[in-house]
Amino acid sequence: MTGDDLGDRLARRLGEITGTDVRIEGLRRLTAGASRETWSFTATDAHGRRALVLRRDPPGDDRPEGMALEAASLAAAAAAGVPVPPLVDSGSDPAVVGAPYLITGHVDGETLGPRILREERFATAREGLAAELGRTLARVHAVPLDAVPGLPADDPVEDLRATCDALDEPLPTVEIALRWLERHRPDPVADALVHGDFRLGNLIVDESGLAAVLDWEQVHRGDPREDLGWLCVKCWRFGSPLPVAGLGTIDELLDGYAEVAGTRPDPAAVRWWQVHRTTWWALGCRRMAGRHLAGETPSVELAAIGRRVAEQEHDLLLLLGRPAEPGAELTPAPRPDLPGRPSAGDLVEAVAGFLRDEVMAAGDERLAFLGRVAANVLDGVGREIALGPELERRHRERLAALGHADQAGLAAAIRRGEVDDTDPALLAAVRAAVTDKLTVANPRYLTRPG
Repeated sequence: MTGDDLGDRLARRLGEITGTDVRIEGLRRLTAGASRETWSFTATDAHGRRALVLRRDPPGDDRPEGMALEAASLAAAAAAGVPVPPLVDSGSDPAVVGAPYLITGHVDGETLGPRILREERFATAREGLAAELGRTLARVHAVPLDAVPGLPADDPVEDLRATCDALDEPLPTVEIALRWLERHRPDPVADALVHGDFRLGNLIVDESGLAAVLDWEQVHRGDPREDLGWLCVKCWRFGSPLPVAGLGTIDELLDGYAEVAGTRPDPAAVRWWQVHRTTWWALGCRRMAGRHLAGETPSVELAAIGRRVAEQEHDLLLLLGRPAEPGAELTPAPRPDLPGRPSAGDLVEAVAGFLRDEVMAAGDERLAFLGRVAANVLDGVGREIALGPELERRHRERLAALGHADQAGLAAAIRRGEVDDTDPALLAAVRAAVTDKLTVANPRYLTRPG
């Protein structure tokens, strides 16, 4: 479906709602959203102009039940005093705009984490934002469960195991985390409505503080401390050393939560959920890459996300007390005689430069974003060409020392309990493998505060 076709459909649907002729202007797809599309536009009718946002499933990948839950959650959260974009319309009929959808009002502010954390205009907002996010989550968790019928609920560890088993890439790090999670389950608390993806990127922040909570796609029923743990996961701190979204301390977050909820969550349980959700995101990155690899949703963005699995493995090991250690000196692969210059590495560098210098400067926001993603992917390919043979040799040596031919066999042995997941030799080997993977995928991530 072209942008013009989508604009015509939006005009027709909004006209049905308002009973007036509607003109759609400025329709553009935003960079946000690897699983759902997000479009911004302006609708003009006899009543005036409104800035609106459309979220829809990728056409052909319809999930009508999920979109209906998201719309119901927005309405219930608004009634509970949670700041959310005003819901304008939603539906599951793909004939309306090509896929299940919802339309909300536009809310001014910023969603990009690095800007919120670093730009001077948000300095005042940052001062009390960790506590404000705690208060907001307490309001989310106070939403009556019967206000959103049909909320899914699963055992958190078994759900991770099922996700892991559905993938074709067993990971020793994940198996170690699963066994840790099973041993350290926190005492249960009453179920609540869980947002499921409460983090910078899904929050609109303006100069005064939190303006809106977005993206209720992962909403479910479960342990409310899950949202608190996810907010503290390292990958959403964008390089800041502060543990709560890069904004503040755990005490600030939990004190803010207690102001509204009346009780203060157990910090150890919040940390358990940090480990859980870091594992969940490692598997989620691999699952999204699998959609590209299977040809379901060809996308350079989804392909790139697959290489972020190593970042989450690194973060898991940090949480479990295994920091990265200096690696042995690497020997780059020799430049091949055939096919001569330019070599594969030269060509990769040239295309990455083209993407950064030409595509990213073309003026199209989403194209610039994808150009940056693709250039970063090619940087990793270049490192793999240069360092991959030596890293693979070291990897095979470590596996052999543990008595396994590949990481799938090692992961299976950990799952079956044939290998002690607390064995220092195992943890050292897995730590070294993850560090080597990050050396290719994103070496700068190794230096981020833990």
